[in-house]
Amino acid sequence: MTIALAIHGGCGVMSPAGQPEAEWAGARAALAEALRAGWRVLSDGGRALDAVEAAVVVLEDSPHFNAGHGAALNAEGEHELDSSIMDGDGRRAGAVIGVRRVRNPVRAARAVLEGGKAVILAGPAADAFAGSGGLELVDPSFFTIERQRGNLAAMKARGRDGTVGAATEAEKHGTVGAVALDGRGHLAAATSTGGYTNKPAGRVGDSPIPGAGTYAEDGVCAVSGTGQGEAFIRHALAHDVGARIRYRGDALDAAAAGVIADLTPRGTGAGLIALDAAGRVALPFNTGGMYRGWVTPQGEGFVATHGEVFALGRLGA
Repeated sequence: MTIALAIHGGCGVMSPAGQPEAEWAGARAALAEALRAGWRVLSDGGRALDAVEAAVVVLEDSPHFNAGHGAALNAEGEHELDSSIMDGDGRRAGAVIGVRRVRNPVRAARAVLEGGKAVILAGPAADAFAGSGGLELVDPSFFTIERQRGNLAAMKARGRDGTVGAATEAEKHGTVGAVALDGRGHLAAATSTGGYTNKPAGRVGDSPIPGAGTYAEDGVCAVSGTGQGEAFIRHALAHDVGARIRYRGDALDAAAAGVIADLTPRGTGAGLIALDAAGRVALPFNTGGMYRGWVTPQGEGFVATHGEVFALGRLGA
């Protein structure tokens, strides 16, 4: 049976000159590690749901991305982490909003899905639920890295100077996500984020909202988005990809590119990763770059940040 996997680490302006090449290389290495983690699950006959969780955990643990360790700080200098996961088998979903202590928010989202009593849990109650289920809890300082302290200071200064529009993507926001197709034909998607730097306390974007930032439906597609979350929520963007395939008969490429194209005239920076039931992948974005990686059904892995694509060769189980 066909298996496939794709991941992202956020999109944006992302000028190649915006950080040293060693940083770009480190991010690509983390993307490759996430691909291998998810691919091991699929190659061993595991579930798509387990594969996307495994891949996102790697990205949450990497300081190169805005999710988990390395997440953005809000206007009060605190972390509020959001994540969701969705199983295309029955369209089951779980999500957490504004968690501050669970080390891997995607695991907390998975626990909510498996619990079956709610789709979304928020704030301290979500952290408590994760802890009661045996997930690792950490001090909020675990998520903080010096780069994000600097980004917060820079964004506050831009707010005072009226230059927020000139901020680099590194100063602002980011997201991570994964989509997978397993050997049983099931699709799954997961997304995780720290939001954007200097966001208002309590702000919620698209990442923890099934149908906005995350969507999976067996036989149709799995989607994880990245970009301006408020626009994704208003457009039900991830679900819209599936709707274009299901109701209009669009191919995956056309459906994915179409939803991004609809946002582009509005000046909305956006990107997504998507898989269909045949293992075809689409990774459109309308910004200067997008951290991304994918594995073909033949097991060939690739990662990229801008236009250049780096081949990883055939990934082992």
